[in-house]
Amino acid sequence: MERILTLIDKEWAEVFKNRIVLFTVAFMPVMFTILPLVILYFTGSVESGARASETDLPPSFLAACGGLSAADCLQIYILNQFLLLFMMMPLIIPVAIAAYSIVGEKTTRSLEPLLATPVTTVELLTAKSLAAAVPGVLATWICFIVFMIAAPLVGAKPGAMLNLLSPTWLLAIFVCGPLMALMAVNFAVIVSSRVTDPRTAEQLSAVVIVPIMAVLFGQIAGVIVLNVQFMLFAVGVLLLADIGLLYLGARLFQRETILTKWK
Repeated sequence: MERILTLIDKEWAEVFKNRIVLFTVAFMPVMFTILPLVILYFTGSVESGARASETDLPPSFLAACGGLSAADCLQIYILNQFLLLFMMMPLIIPVAIAAYSIVGEKTTRSLEPLLATPVTTVELLTAKSLAAAVPGVLATWICFIVFMIAAPLVGAKPGAMLNLLSPTWLLAIFVCGPLMALMAVNFAVIVSSRVTDPRTAEQLSAVVIVPIMAVLFGQIAGVIVLNVQFMLFAVGVLLLADIGLLYLGARLFQRETILTKWK
């Protein structure tokens, strides 16, 4: 454990010197927090007395609104779209860090001395995964707390605020988020360990965002409804994906090849 913590400290000291990584870690959380607050501010003027059934929201979503007013139902619908933005944060931020984790050390020739130490492959990959995942997860949690505090100030309705504390949101932010971060990092480390260019690694690693985009479009179309059942299913899938990718990453990481043949 001590070696893993040492590697994490080393990783953060090197990675956060990169301006692109710093921009991704700082700008994206701010943008993904401010944008839904602005939308909430403009939707706060909807008449509270109207019924949800009188809106043009998807029927599959209206069924979950119950007896809520149109204002509450509209804000809940909008917030559910932005839930996926909060879930994208622990995907995109770690990818930007992990994509450079191995390729960057290859290009600076700092990886070979590290591999010559007693550090095992599992310890190395675990440290790189945690070093990339922790900033993304913490940024997501901090932005969610800030969003919770600011939402009532910009006109969030009581029903919308209750929705933010629902099991669906809590599972998405505090369970799915970390699992998605680990999935993205493990995939990015696999890609990073197999290519020789940081930009190529980052572009290929961005593939992990595709499933979230598919869920987003499915929700907008009314085909998918984000609820507790969906989140529990997602947790199960993400657990299997994390275990599989961690095992695959350890198998594909060719330590001897990097030490002896990499140019």
